[in-house]
Amino acid sequence: MSGWEACDGKKLVRSSSGLRMVPEHHAARSPFGLDEPPWVPDKDCPRCMQCETKFDFITRKHHCRRCGKCFCDKCCSKKVPLPRMCFVDPVRQCAECALISQKETEFYDKQLKVLMNGATFSVARGTSEKSEMMVCRLSNNQRYLFLDGDSHYEIEIAQISTVQILTEGFTPGGGNTRATGMLLQYKVPGSEELTQMKFTASEDFNSNKKLSAAWLAAMHKAAKLLYESRDQ
Repeated sequence: MSGWEACDGKKLVRSSSGLRMVPEHHAARSPFGLDEPPWVPDKDCPRCMQCETKFDFITRKHHCRRCGKCFCDKCCSKKVPLPRMCFVDPVRQCAECALISQKETEFYDKQLKVLMNGATFSVARGTSEKSEMMVCRLSNNQRYLFLDGDSHYEIEIAQISTVQILTEGFTPGGGNTRATGMLLQYKVPGSEELTQMKFTASEDFNSNKKLSAAWLAAMHKAAKLLYESRDQ
């Protein structure tokens, strides 16, 4: 285990939205995480922000834990896991946010494990034509991409600028394409210049090709979540 992973402790905190298991230090948070949104003040929402039902003693106000907007019980009744905000238990969300969170659950339940298990690629750095076979995996704390071969690299996920998945194969309907590699651009700490790495899936064994394709698909999803976190 890398020292970067061993030193990350967590603590249990309670917010108005529920219990959260968060890193002891903010700098150790996952780059895919989201901050809790501020709640729309009760005085600013006399009606449900979805169906416009007027609130009274019978129709109570409920805040969506993901967007912070105010809804009636009918429009904000679902309790769905929200791992991007580190909630311990499923939390109340509006219908729109619940759908988004349910889709993200697949990433946390399946694709994160694929990224952490790793896959083998031929990796070329910069514009060099020289490549090296390396095992690429996401660190357990989700903050680094580890590349291990004869050389060793640690790429901070937060410093990744662009992820471009390379594919081959095409039909008029857009099907039958498969991921064959990835172009990754990132900043090295202390430098403003972008460094590029090209990952090419191994062609040695069918099992390796399937594993690499699954890893690339998971990395594509991870990049989308990373961009969303930055735009929050």
